Amino acid sequence: MAVNLKGRSFLTLMDFSPLEIRYLLDLSRDLKAKKRAGIYNYLLKGKNIVLLFEKTSTRTRCAFEVGALEEGAHVTYLDQSGSQMGKKESLEDTAKVLGRFYDGIEYRGFKQSAVEDLAKYSGVPVWNGLTDVDHPTQILADMLTIEEHVAKPLNKVKVVFCGDTRNNMAYAWMYGCAKMGMHFTALGPEELSPSQDILNKVNEVAKETGAVIEVAHDIDAVKGADVIYTDVWASMGEEDKIPERVKLLTPYKVTMEMLEKTGNPDVIFMHCLPAFHDFETKLAKEMKEKGYDIREVNDEVFRSRHSVVFDEAENRMHTIKAVMVATL
Repeated sequence: MAVNLKGRSFLTLMDFSPLEIRYLLDLSRDLKAKKRAGIYNYLLKGKNIVLLFEKTSTRTRCAFEVGALEEGAHVTYLDQSGSQMGKKESLEDTAKVLGRFYDGIEYRGFKQSAVEDLAKYSGVPVWNGLTDVDHPTQILADMLTIEEHVAKPLNKVKVVFCGDTRNNMAYAWMYGCAKMGMHFTALGPEELSPSQDILNKVNEVAKETGAVIEVAHDIDAVKGADVIYTDVWASMGEEDKIPERVKLLTPYKVTMEMLEKTGNPDVIFMHCLPAFHDFETKLAKEMKEKGYDIREVNDEVFRSRHSVVFDEAENRMHTIKAVMVATL
């Protein structure tokens, strides 16, 4: 069956069928191969795209800018200092204005309702670059990376997410795994367990796709994993919670011992980045001086043969390019 995503917004993978997600992954692979061969079809020629950033980013901004420019689009970047959105102008009014100027809008910020309202009022495709409860473009990149490194179809892959299993990456993974029939384990302390409402929602989808979505607190749950995934222990704006998080999450730090517990010599390590894996960052140094080791993964794992984090980072651009090409 033909897939046509023209005019669609990309707010969450829960809005897309497994067939549509497969289409985006296949398109990503095709665009990646063409880039490596030096072939550009300028599929976005004449398009204008605006990036709205309430939260800073390296990979998301660069992926959207490079992906759009390589396909011939023009990009405008607006952060909080460059836009009146939410200050002197409502989100609804901003959306209606931008929809008159631009063919597509990317939003990276806090509330999921903000990206939903942009889509509701702008009249053009809107793409979710990250919210407090979702990160769908990251999951597309992660799935493409898994397909490149794990010799199994996605519906045979087990992903274990270690750490704060209530954060946006954990939820985004639940949505993606539920849709693609994958085995997902949220591994972390009971105090940071996923919302029951989210679990109910993904398990309804899992009934149709054969996915397994489970929550675990014992490290032995990593057994049989194909992918060990983690994220920082405190998101942007949560630095005051670091002491509490270090206490709760240190038992779930990704180490070589954890990888060995999987029983899979070919297990891969993934991380959306940025990662605290050494003490070469300002925050890691400051917290170490205060007696807190905030590394969610140790340097040995991060630099090991198991780590595919930079392939994963590159794939942000190819998959984001595919989302723009498919929807514009």
